[in-house]
Amino acid sequence: MRLFVAIHPSPEALADLTGELTRLRVGTAHASGVDVRLTPPDNLHLTVVFVGEVADTRLPEVRSALDRAARTWRPPPGTDGSVEVVGVPRLRLGGGGLFGVAPDTVLWVGLRGDVDALYAVSLASRRELAAVGLPSDPRPYVPHLTLARPGKGLSPESVEADRAALDGYLGPAWPVTEMALVRSHPGPRPVYERLAAWSL
Repeated sequence: MRLFVAIHPSPEALADLTGELTRLRVGTAHASGVDVRLTPPDNLHLTVVFVGEVADTRLPEVRSALDRAARTWRPPPGTDGSVEVVGVPRLRLGGGGLFGVAPDTVLWVGLRGDVDALYAVSLASRRELAAVGLPSDPRPYVPHLTLARPGKGLSPESVEADRAALDGYLGPAWPVTEMALVRSHPGPRPVYERLAAWSL
């Protein structure tokens, strides 16, 4: 089974992002029937760790590792060097970026706020998975939420214009209180199945 660990933005954050998406060129192109793939609203998430293919028999080990990660995770040091103990980390969707080159470009929105907390929970999850010999994506972690795969539907210039427009976007804040283990069922329209969740 193909697994990843995710944090889901609040409904308010996703609604605000959806409104922003309708103003971007990828959104207007998709609405007019151009072959531009937008991430379905139900699939929008922030990947904490991409685990990849794991045998069904190892699912209990994955759950145990993530349970330990959730229990040992702590908010990162505050700006004054002390440990943050009041409140919970808060994130906001904002800024944008691109992975890959046309026609395989991915347009994404980045994160603002307590992003160090997201790095901390990703590191804790990777550490606990590695301790039991489970895989995770070795590439440097780039916190983001995938918006669209423009393919050949938009010119590189139009996609870059959307990326630049996202630099001025800042959505509402939401508290990071939970992470989830998700199974991905690949295909032309991927389906994401939530298998478990942990409070942070």
